[in-house]
Amino acid sequence: MTLKIYNTLTRDKSEFEPIEKGKVRMYVCGPTVYDNAHVGHAMSALVFDVVRRYLTYNGYDVHYVMNFTDVDDKIIDRARRLGVEPIDLAEKYIEEYKQNLQDLNVLPATDHPRATNEIDQIIGMVEKLIEKGAAYEVDGDVYFRVESAKDYGKLSGRSLDEMNAGSRIRVDERKENPMDFAVWKSAKEGEISWDSPWGPGRPGWHIECSAMNLGHLGDQIDIHGGGNDLIFPHHENEIAQSEAITGKPFARYWMHNGMLQLKGEKMSKSTGNLIPIGEFIEAHPGDVMRLMVISSHYRSPLTFNSEVIEANERALDRLLSAKKPAQADAQGAPKEILDQLANQVEATQQGFDESMQEDFNTAGALGTIFDLVRMINQARAKGATDEELSQAQQVFTTLTGVLGLELKTREKSASNADVFIDLLLDLRQELRALKNYALSDQIRDQLAELGVVIEDTAAGSTWHWE
Repeated sequence: MTLKIYNTLTRDKSEFEPIEKGKVRMYVCGPTVYDNAHVGHAMSALVFDVVRRYLTYNGYDVHYVMNFTDVDDKIIDRARRLGVEPIDLAEKYIEEYKQNLQDLNVLPATDHPRATNEIDQIIGMVEKLIEKGAAYEVDGDVYFRVESAKDYGKLSGRSLDEMNAGSRIRVDERKENPMDFAVWKSAKEGEISWDSPWGPGRPGWHIECSAMNLGHLGDQIDIHGGGNDLIFPHHENEIAQSEAITGKPFARYWMHNGMLQLKGEKMSKSTGNLIPIGEFIEAHPGDVMRLMVISSHYRSPLTFNSEVIEANERALDRLLSAKKPAQADAQGAPKEILDQLANQVEATQQGFDESMQEDFNTAGALGTIFDLVRMINQARAKGATDEELSQAQQVFTTLTGVLGLELKTREKSASNADVFIDLLLDLRQELRALKNYALSDQIRDQLAELGVVIEDTAAGSTWHWE
């Protein structure tokens, strides 16, 4: 099997071939840190955490870079309103976001560069762009000359004529072309700034990522990732300015995740429908957020609502059930059941890889894991010992780990459903003690129709979601 990745640049899936055998250089655009990180940021972080984990699982040495944009118009404006220094504001939200990532079990990046640490390199890159005729200075601002990039628009699939015709950019008469973008901005009074050959100023947004890419991963990288809202103009501009400087193709594979939607509406600060990651984590295990993301394909939009959250709470309970030890009175399962378990282990391992190799199809991979969970629970119910369950549970732990699931045993949920199921289980125990097996079995069967599996042992009865 060979890993295939959908490449936004070529608009097709192709076999993954890194620049250097056995090594992967991967850059993912991180947040602009001017406010609490929200669950939309979590989606992108989780998608590319799984990509990284799977590449590592396949033996690649992955150099993973995720940046922080810590100087930007939004940061400056917010800091001014709050009466704090922009750098201090950014630092606060960087630390908060790092904690968010930890709570979601996202592996720390190999490097977490910040734009403010790359100023010297950015100035050097702007100078090179001017020298090559790809940029020009006007009144202390420096703009990239888009017409110097003959293939500008190749990532988004737009031509310059189309962009100009549909542009909502306020016309700046100083620009040669309305689509020219700033690589260096002259400082306004009271703004944070750095000295440069063009006077005090600060970097444009797009040049920051190019500088952090080139500074930490070199002239060419294997994978560049981010949300599909970054395709244009951010990633398009990254390509143009980076390739103008190096003369080499910038990234081999461009991967973009779909957007998170709250009740079908795209999440955005303008509509105010954002949920901070910290707020979500206070109410739900991080695994629930991860399950939401990996239960659908990363390129698809993801709906975020209470029904989806509840469904993934139940999915987490089903996964946790696979970790349970054998029944206290386990004497060993019949050979037929153990053969079925062994076959399912093999089928799950194969199905997991087949799904993940097809453009990181985590939904398919997760489906094969649930097949294994079902068989583990069946074998346990038939008397399988811990030893008989061990191989299947080891495979389960390995594969869920590749998806980044922690699967920590958690306290019983306080949801109404769980409370009523516990009451029904108590009632069923009393019915069994009274030898009213018909009604006892009716409760068991009707709960099974709802996805609740009851396991009866000599030590009592337990339940879990199917």
